[in-house]
Amino acid sequence: MLKISTPLLAKQSRLEILKMIYNSQSAHIGSAFSCIDIICVIYNDILNISPKNIKFKKRDIFILSKGHACSALYAVLALKGFFPKNKLKTYGKDFSYLMSHASHHVPGVEFSSGSLGHGLPFGVGNALALKIKKINSRVYVLMSDGELNEGSNWEAIMFASHHKLNNLTFIIDNNNLQSLTTIKDTLNIYPLESKFRSFGLDYESVNGHDYRSLKRVLKKKHPKKPRVIIAKTIKGKGIKKMENKVIWHYKPPSKTEFNDFLAELNNL
Repeated sequence: MLKISTPLLAKQSRLEILKMIYNSQSAHIGSAFSCIDIICVIYNDILNISPKNIKFKKRDIFILSKGHACSALYAVLALKGFFPKNKLKTYGKDFSYLMSHASHHVPGVEFSSGSLGHGLPFGVGNALALKIKKINSRVYVLMSDGELNEGSNWEAIMFASHHKLNNLTFIIDNNNLQSLTTIKDTLNIYPLESKFRSFGLDYESVNGHDYRSLKRVLKKKHPKKPRVIIAKTIKGKGIKKMENKVIWHYKPPSKTEFNDFLAELNNL
């Protein structure tokens, strides 16, 4: 993959996300900025995968279950050389394969997602298949915290724990906001640590915007069980006007906001 430092990759990705969302006047910029640092670390420092051979059977697998934040994944894939960067200009446009929810038609995207609660079960199936085939690759799934409202995730967690899928890591983008309000006011999922430990998972919490901490936790040697990482994040991270504001789950920037945000990101 193309060599680039993780902080620079994150900065350039935020700029590309802003341009994609503004040009398409689409939603979910706050969600993309929330998880972009996690995705950058995963692709820059963790995954065994190459744009030259995206179907290599021994590759690591990354699944973005929160598919509405696909602009973050598309930006990283383009900047890492999976497809030409100029394709990002077509995001959300008619007849573009860069749909506004993650699409497996995009080079490097393993799974079409967006209907929440599907990514983890799919990842569990991949992890089990790798075990059966005796392939020592790993599966990483990035989910939203509000997504834990979906019961399919808890079924998948029980299955993964029962089969001791220690080749599976799933990361919760824990920004405490979903759709219209806070996690607690929608359907309270807390406390998380006691829940996950009771399901037989290895649990760790980390600052989801700290590249070194993310790299350390994701590279940690696995116990004989699946791992869950709670990444504490800020929705809209990188643009002060967006941070912790639920309105940016849906709102695209105006022309004035776009220019202001572009200047702010360029000064990071």
